[in-house]
Amino acid sequence: MEIKEKELVARVLAGDSAAFEPLVLPYRRALFGLAFKMTGNREDALEVSQEALLRAFRYLGKCDLERGFRNWLLQILVNAARDFGGKKGREARPAGEEFLEKAVSEAPRPEETHGRGEIRGRVLEAMSVLSGREREIFILRDLEEKSIRETAEITGSSAISVRVNLSRARGKLRIRLAEMGFAVPEDAR
Repeated sequence: MEIKEKELVARVLAGDSAAFEPLVLPYRRALFGLAFKMTGNREDALEVSQEALLRAFRYLGKCDLERGFRNWLLQILVNAARDFGGKKGREARPAGEEFLEKAVSEAPRPEETHGRGEIRGRVLEAMSVLSGREREIFILRDLEEKSIRETAEITGSSAISVRVNLSRARGKLRIRLAEMGFAVPEDAR
């Protein structure tokens, strides 16, 4: 963890709530991007991201700074997305969401990134065949490019469980994409 992050965490824990925004600011795009991939739409992703930030503020004292603030924050987001589930009912959005609104407006849409819009769109559509655990692991490992160890840490799983679920997810996606008329080579990620 960066020294600056440690200082900001210490300030927040000492009662300086204004230090929280600069602490999480570098991660807003990553949070929103992961939330979008997990929920499938911008509104739900915004809600899950907001909930993750609220939880991070509330439980900051439980963060193991030696293991890394970023992965801890991503783990909170994954848990918030799990809790959110398929909930579609909306309540009034809380005040002070301009922080995440800015992330939404700055974050590229998945279909705009790297000229792979059609592929990403089909993969996201095909992900509907995955279980919740398989989806989380596939997103973290293959879309977010986390290591097996990081994926296990973020999801609270063992490395073996990550490998098994990732293999299942890739197999299911390969079959579903083929059914959609989009063949994926066996040696593809």
